[in-house]
Amino acid sequence: MAIITFKSNERKETGQTLSLVAVATKMAVEHSYKILIVSTSFRDKTLENCFWELDKLNRPIVTKQRVSIGVDSGVEGLVKILTSNKTSNDIVKNYSKTILRERLDVLLSPSTEDYNEYNQICKEYPEILRNADRYYDLIFVDLSGSMDQKNEENIINVSDVIIVNLTQRLKTINDFVKLRENDDFYRRKNIMLLMGRYDTYSKYNIKNVTRYIKERKEILAIPYNTLYFEACSEGKVIDFFLRLKKTDENDRNRLFIDEVERTDDAIIYKLQELQMKI
Repeated sequence: MAIITFKSNERKETGQTLSLVAVATKMAVEHSYKILIVSTSFRDKTLENCFWELDKLNRPIVTKQRVSIGVDSGVEGLVKILTSNKTSNDIVKNYSKTILRERLDVLLSPSTEDYNEYNQICKEYPEILRNADRYYDLIFVDLSGSMDQKNEENIINVSDVIIVNLTQRLKTINDFVKLRENDDFYRRKNIMLLMGRYDTYSKYNIKNVTRYIKERKEILAIPYNTLYFEACSEGKVIDFFLRLKKTDENDRNRLFIDEVERTDDAIIYKLQELQMKI
């Protein structure tokens, strides 16, 4: 159905990975879509930490509820199969790890420690995504800034929606304004803006930034939430969202849940809008 890619031009922490995890997980909990999260990081276990508790050697602690991660799991094993032309509609599913059955899977990032090998693997992501699109309704790609520019562009080119992650720093906001003025890419209809680790008390809040950069619709935001960020470090993101399926107005997590839901709704609406224009 659609490939949604999260990207950032910032070297500083934007909260991109944790924003993506929140958006995709909440959507999987609330809807019946088949969703795949694709991690493209190099030597970074941030996304894995969200769903599996890791030991001191960065290895998943496997319980009855958690799926073991084998040697040929993830993208390396998948690339071997695809390059041998042994493909099927559910080939990506077979090399992904189930988080919520028939709702949410994760394709792990390359396990290699060699950067050149990593970039070679990254060349295969467009083909992986095209194959995944035959089985999954929604594919969320966590685009790593570690890969070379050509590989990044190839992933962007097969994406239906690109979510550009910003911070609430004035320099970041001004840099984006300049980028949009000078680069047609950032004026595309399938670009959406999101502020991660959002602080609602900052002067650079949603309304002010939307007005400042002259956006027609309010930009999206994933607020900083202590309980969520703790869950992300303990492999308990699913538990967090299942526990908060129902919250009242006095719940300390209400703002966070509301903004994640707003982002989910905006993505679905954007996909429908783009589909109508085809």
